[in-house]
Amino acid sequence: MGTEGRQTRGSQTGLRVLPRGGCQKLISEKIIKQESLNKQMEIHSIRMGPLTDCFLVKGDQAVLLVDAGFPRHEKRFHRRLEELGFQPTDIKLIVVTHGHADHVGSLRALKRRTKARVAIHRREGPLIRHGVITVPPAVTAWGRFLSVLFRFLSFLGRFEPVEPEILIDREISLREFGIQGRVIPTPGHTAGSVSVVLRGGEAFVGDLAVNAFPLNMGLGIPAVAENIQEIYASWEKILRAGATMIYPAHGKPFPADRLRDKLVRISYQEDRKSNNPRRERKDNDFKHCP
Repeated sequence: MGTEGRQTRGSQTGLRVLPRGGCQKLISEKIIKQESLNKQMEIHSIRMGPLTDCFLVKGDQAVLLVDAGFPRHEKRFHRRLEELGFQPTDIKLIVVTHGHADHVGSLRALKRRTKARVAIHRREGPLIRHGVITVPPAVTAWGRFLSVLFRFLSFLGRFEPVEPEILIDREISLREFGIQGRVIPTPGHTAGSVSVVLRGGEAFVGDLAVNAFPLNMGLGIPAVAENIQEIYASWEKILRAGATMIYPAHGKPFPADRLRDKLVRISYQEDRKSNNPRRERKDNDFKHCP
């Protein structure tokens, strides 16, 4: 599934850009059903706070939950779970993309009902283990306002501590949990952010990219983040891992080609800043996403 891209000349950050592919999927607001590797897979989004979604993935043998939303939203989650025809104990694993309160707020309550194991990056583990609330620095002018607002309202994000069973420090397979996919470290928004990339190309990225106001004016980087260059490198990483459709926690899903387009523009801007002439690209400069 993975593809390789050659390094762009003149780029100060060594950013490598992948070309556009032809992979796009149709999505609906509430449920996405598609064939993955000739077997039925279901992806359900569940609203777990203001502009915040978690994702339920039904694989061949088990159900995976990505993120756990804001605090005190467990009743909404279980109502939606019942509507979808699932039992809480169908969920075998909860992958937390990072340790912010809008992604772990209801984690303790969901873990208690589902009996699922919790996986999170090793760097984020202490945050959920001790119920620590953090706000990343702003990376845009709008982000500076949001950062102040988030700190002022931080008391609303208090959550119960959770002891994770799985601490991630490298790429791991989800096969043992009945899901054809993997968890990939994708730092940038936080140092310990991770993404889930399924074998069919669906990528659940948390806050690695956002597609909703007020976290951004449109599709792009989050307004608050620890390292912008790491975000761009992580975009490239999930594209190389075969991502074709991006499911952000904030905003509607979108084709991965849109991230690829943004990386091309960023690379072009870096070439101009470095005063290096832009070479003409040829068709065989990159290997294409299948």
